Amino acid sequence: MALFSLLIAIMVERLKLLPASWQFDSMLAKYHSLFWKDKQLDSAIWVSIVILIPAVMIFLLLVLLDGLVYDLLTLLLWVAISILCFSHQTLRNNFKKYMLAACRGDVQACYHYAESLDCAECLDAIDEKDLGQQIGKTVAWVNYRYYGAVALFLIFFGPVGAVLYCTVRFYDQHNQLNQLNMPFISRLLFLLDWLPSRIFSFGFVLSGHFASGIAEWRKQVFSASNHAKNIVTRTAIAAESIPESTSAPVCVQPTLALLALSKRNFILLLTVLSVLTIFGVVS
Repeated sequence: MALFSLLIAIMVERLKLLPASWQFDSMLAKYHSLFWKDKQLDSAIWVSIVILIPAVMIFLLLVLLDGLVYDLLTLLLWVAISILCFSHQTLRNNFKKYMLAACRGDVQACYHYAESLDCAECLDAIDEKDLGQQIGKTVAWVNYRYYGAVALFLIFFGPVGAVLYCTVRFYDQHNQLNQLNMPFISRLLFLLDWLPSRIFSFGFVLSGHFASGIAEWRKQVFSASNHAKNIVTRTAIAAESIPESTSAPVCVQPTLALLALSKRNFILLLTVLSVLTIFGVVS
């Protein structure tokens, strides 16, 4: 189910078939606005309830649908959850607008769209000559955070794991954007990212320059407190040859190089999943 669901979700996401209002983050924003208030998120108990309800609902649905119609309904639920969790048209549109702004030399627009790709990244102090490489690192990180990690949770824990990860990711971002003081949410996301970031970043090693990539990967992964973003971005930079900057106001070559590496890495993930599915290791 995992391989089939991922392939369908990727196709739907690439073809932009799912309306923005039906994508996971949009639906979770409605869930939050209807049932919860930010002041409730100061309590660890309420935060636990908020983030667990979506995953528990999916778990109960899977239990209820188990075995019905030759598990066809279960497969449809897998596909539906995969499509919801993998559709991020806002991110894709912002990246496209960034590239268009870079090609026409609009530096201010580049900064504006670059900041929308990663709300936790401050780009004010970055020189425009280095902006292309910085956005390349952001692309590698976004590819992990919104695609790679979700795929790994779907493979190992099914729709319940994918929904739980996406819910925690949403509330961590909500916590940062609104400057809330949600207890343990950032720590929980750090723990959820701990192993997947190390697995996914190793894919950069296999998809890029192995010698330099493995050297950097080994430096990063054996620190238990190292943040997932450091592991992913630094390994990606080491595993890919970054072209020299051009005379353009914003050079896009480093961004394109790291984007290509991210695509190869995800293809590698799908290839490994296909092999594991053929041998019956993954259902």
